[in-house]
Amino acid sequence: MEFIKTLIKNRKLVAQLGKNDFKNRFAGTSLGAIWGFVSPFIFMLTYVIVFQYILKTGSAGNYPYVVWFLPGMSMWMLINDSILNASGSIRNYSYLVKKVVFPVDIIPVISLTSAGIVGIFLFIISIVVCAIYGYIINVIELIYLLIAVYALIISITRLTSAICTLVPDFVQLLGVLMQLLFWFTPIIWNISMLQGHQLLYKIVSCMPFTYLVNGFRCAFTGETHILAMHGIPTIIFWIFVFIIFIWSNYVFKKNKKDFADVL
Repeated sequence: MEFIKTLIKNRKLVAQLGKNDFKNRFAGTSLGAIWGFVSPFIFMLTYVIVFQYILKTGSAGNYPYVVWFLPGMSMWMLINDSILNASGSIRNYSYLVKKVVFPVDIIPVISLTSAGIVGIFLFIISIVVCAIYGYIINVIELIYLLIAVYALIISITRLTSAICTLVPDFVQLLGVLMQLLFWFTPIIWNISMLQGHQLLYKIVSCMPFTYLVNGFRCAFTGETHILAMHGIPTIIFWIFVFIIFIWSNYVFKKNKKDFADVL
């Protein structure tokens, strides 16, 4: 695949620009890039305090609420930030698009690299907190989930970045859509609450974001999920990723020549 070859060939450039992108987001502030870590940490901490201590949610199933919540929320924040940042990346890097020799295909991945820095930090926080409660992550499942989440994100953002470049209003629509998906994905609520509605339960269970969020939780709790599951959710997830990647690759390549004209 041409895109994969281009990505591998320019991997060092992607890493360097991704690092610079992360620093530039907080340029001009006293604490600089530290805000990139402080802000999402406080956001997650607030949810834990509200749901565990104020609303008295207490626990999710047989697990402390913080052990159930942090992995799922950290996975979602990685997905959300990556999609939103990468979708508008071509417009943000319009000066690179207008350079004929620059590989435009790697621009969304630059933003993914930047978002991944915060994502790794949140994952580490989840690993440390869960370890304090006695829950140790399954490293093999973690590796699988990282491959799965980036396969999904790259597939989606290759499509959305092209659309957002050609149709600027789509950026706002995408923000609204991600907010809806946040509430419809079992991140702060337990999917077992839908077991009385079997059709809805099956639909939500097979959603790609649900697959990743629950998968990361199960990597801590030891429940059978990713590696031992040969069922429908895993099959649907990879079929979805494959279809979206083929579609997004077609859309991106078809419209790439027009990016410089609309910017």
